[in-house]
Amino acid sequence: MTAQALTILRNAGAEELAHPGGTLLAHLQRVSALLASWGARPALVSAGLCHAFYGTDGFPVTLLDLEHRAELTEAIDAEAEALVYFYASCDRASSYLGLTDDRSEFVDRFTGTRMCPSLEARQDFAELTAANELDIAAISPELRNRHGADLLDLFTIAARSSRSPCRRRPPP
Repeated sequence: MTAQALTILRNAGAEELAHPGGTLLAHLQRVSALLASWGARPALVSAGLCHAFYGTDGFPVTLLDLEHRAELTEAIDAEAEALVYFYASCDRASSYLGLTDDRSEFVDRFTGTRMCPSLEARQDFAELTAANELDIAAISPELRNRHGADLLDLFTIAARSSRSPCRRRPPP
């Protein structure tokens, strides 16, 4: 975790934003720590810390507008910021089921652009998704009970694309 990224998160109000299990900042730190515990490379660990900067399809709060991407790039590097953008831009309804298919289109919800991500991009996305959702499921029995079947389907899809130890860990 970079001190600069944490400063940007705090300045954007992540410490005060409610999120399952406490605050958004606490969630982001747990996701990053989980990725690190799986042995993820540094760029993916940094992306875990910052994955909600631009909002997501499931958590629409924006901490940093897209026109300020250079600010996040400076804090965590270009590779990690690109992972943050990729994660945030996912149109989940159009993209989740294609995580394991290298011919499936990924839909960027910000631009409407359709693309076929590389294997590495899909693996990164799968691992970040798994870490994010596992953290929420572990923290919130209510959400786990309400969305457990959907999460199991998602984890099954994500595990096919993942290269990390998250493949061997059952959902909570």
